[in-house]
Amino acid sequence: MAAAVPVIIGVADVINRSARIEDAKEPADLMHQAILDALKDTNSSKPELLKSSIDSIDAVNTWTWPYPDLPGLLAEKLGINPTHKHTSIHGGNQPGFLFDEAARRISKGQTRVAVLTGGEALASLGACAAAGKLPPPGWSPSASEISGVPSPTTRDLGSDLGGLHDIGAPIHIYPLYENGYRAHRKQSISDNHKESSKIYAELAKIAEKNPYAWNFGKRVSEETIGTVGGKNRMICFPYPLLMNAFNSVNLAGAVILTSTQLAEELGIPKSKWIYALGGAGTQDSTYFWLRPNFYSSPAITQSLDAALRLRSGKGSTALVLANGGSATYEHVICISSQPRPTGSPYPASAPLPEFTEVSGPPVDETPEGEAVIETYTVSFHRSGKPELAYIVGRLKKNDYRFVSNHADEQTLKQLCSTTEEPIGKTGWVFCDKVGEKGTAGRCYFTLEKKDTSKL
Repeated sequence: MAAAVPVIIGVADVINRSARIEDAKEPADLMHQAILDALKDTNSSKPELLKSSIDSIDAVNTWTWPYPDLPGLLAEKLGINPTHKHTSIHGGNQPGFLFDEAARRISKGQTRVAVLTGGEALASLGACAAAGKLPPPGWSPSASEISGVPSPTTRDLGSDLGGLHDIGAPIHIYPLYENGYRAHRKQSISDNHKESSKIYAELAKIAEKNPYAWNFGKRVSEETIGTVGGKNRMICFPYPLLMNAFNSVNLAGAVILTSTQLAEELGIPKSKWIYALGGAGTQDSTYFWLRPNFYSSPAITQSLDAALRLRSGKGSTALVLANGGSATYEHVICISSQPRPTGSPYPASAPLPEFTEVSGPPVDETPEGEAVIETYTVSFHRSGKPELAYIVGRLKKNDYRFVSNHADEQTLKQLCSTTEEPIGKTGWVFCDKVGEKGTAGRCYFTLEKKDTSKL
């Protein structure tokens, strides 16, 4: 029996712009509406048969609300009983991963109609929390108690090498890469900032015209994005607020997939068909200090290369990269208005292993001695004053990597320079409070030659 050909037949976005408590819709309601809109988007001549044919619901786990059974709740709202119900782990890569797996199941005849969905209502949750209305009125029971608004930037960083130095959130890690990539390209700090401002301004133009974007109708210029200060304060160098992700939104989306054969039976016009060509995903180490460098991502490179190898022929083809964690988890999918010209089936298995096999240099958790800055970032207080520097460096004596904070105000000041490149500079690293059995204490880096034994 020939493999089925998976196609997208319906898509939808939903947005709730209201900040009023009485309008606070939970994520499941936004997702439910997105699914209904996606079903309508198919233009099926047999809409009831289409809905009753749904036998798979995958939902991306939501930060907003810990549902005990999100796909089960959605199935109940839809009045269906799918055999496959799954909630993913958290991660920006998950929409791509779930899409790839659903297309594979359809190709193998294991799924007839698959629904993929996800959404957040952090803006509404924040409004309710500010008004002392937790849980929000009318929301579904949660799997655990909610006492505030969750955020990737406020969660516990743990007690590993990153947590020991107060680094580990996405707002810390992406700047390490931006600074590292800038130095790798031998680009000036000023030129890098101008380039970033231009890129974000282009994205802002798209959002301004997209009715489902949170900033729809709002013009944000390159100058506004690039001017640091006031409402656009520096978060972690070199990214001011407008270059950081904005989590406080009320948005949801849904995608519906099926096979070409069933799409014909359901009376779905071929103009609605978008073919799934293939996908690939993998991940780098969750511990940033174990990665090979801070100017490239093996996971992104391998995922893109593998997905492109799965694509063949010409036509209106799109490549979608789903990035999760702190440039950690990646998944790429290729879709097209045309089927695979070779007639080959959707890949029967994932082309990449779960983890990349590219490792970084050895790490010294109790470094001492002369060292070179590999990459860095600096976090800033709301007042605009620099607070804490995070330095990833290499020991000169053996090239081992280490993680540290700044040792003195002069070093902190130099790391905030917008004219002089800190990466590649030589300094000295030392640690304090080394625990029993050689466990690591916090480490410090200075650009000033000092007797570190007295610090």
